[in-house]
Amino acid sequence: MLIKEEEDIKSSEITDRKAYLSRRKFIKGAGFAASVAATATLYRALTRPGQQSKGGEKITGVQVNPQPPGSSEEAPTSYQNITHYNNFYEFSTDKREVAEKAVHFTTRPWTVSVEGLVNKPKSYDVDDLAKLSPPQERIYRHRCVEGWSMVIPWVGFSLGRLLDEVQPLSNATYVRFVTLLDPSQMPNQIDDVLPWPYEEGLRLDEAMQPLVLLATGLYGETLPPQNGAPLRLVVPWKYGFKSIKSIVKIVLTDTKPETTWSKYAPREYGFYANVNPNVDHPRWSQGHERRIGEISLRKTLLFNGYADQVSQLYSGLDLKVNF
Repeated sequence: MLIKEEEDIKSSEITDRKAYLSRRKFIKGAGFAASVAATATLYRALTRPGQQSKGGEKITGVQVNPQPPGSSEEAPTSYQNITHYNNFYEFSTDKREVAEKAVHFTTRPWTVSVEGLVNKPKSYDVDDLAKLSPPQERIYRHRCVEGWSMVIPWVGFSLGRLLDEVQPLSNATYVRFVTLLDPSQMPNQIDDVLPWPYEEGLRLDEAMQPLVLLATGLYGETLPPQNGAPLRLVVPWKYGFKSIKSIVKIVLTDTKPETTWSKYAPREYGFYANVNPNVDHPRWSQGHERRIGEISLRKTLLFNGYADQVSQLYSGLDLKVNF
């Protein structure tokens, strides 16, 4: 079964490919953006009207790398669709209601604790995290387990940089992530839709892979609540449910973490959750997907198209058993 709820998407809502390619050509010629002013000017000048500024604060000091790791050359999905078609069950199970229900979500002050098997456990103010590594724009493909996909221009920094800062111990082999638990702000946490708080996990070597991003923004602006503000994980070769939102705790451990969806439906959602068109979900095929904003289906790529970068992480692992 494939989601078919976006037939009413207008072509005017889709970022123009010519404008996007012109922007990337400019970036490659200009190198790094030196300041937020330069980045904001870039978006205003080269993105179609109505797609660049939605009222969020511009992210300061963004570096636009001429060849960021894994960045897609595809046109990004429109800002409207990225921010108004969301899986965030803490607010609603209806993808079209999340943005409205999250509009008053408070993201400041916000601290993230990094603890467990590390030499230097620490609690970070979310606004101080960017000081570890200048935020970069990275344009990643995303594939949701239900059969839809997007291309998102994230702004963030490498998770590996944060883990280097806390110095994992030699016996640390996994990383556990925990979302905020606050039913007063996240209304669906009152119900037993899922076991709360939402939790996810990666192997440590997966977490250190350079593609893995801690995102603080998208389209050059601060991350909206419905997309996981103020800090979310981005693992582009895995299905979307691995990219946990609104993170408050990161724990390094020597034990594979229990994850929310694996606890809730272990037959359907495994720990690894690598995008694999050869392993069907029990209730639908994973062989094809539909990009939001498009009508036709496209074939799903192994590891979501990032096989060259990540397949070595799973050498010798049976991906049908370890789904």
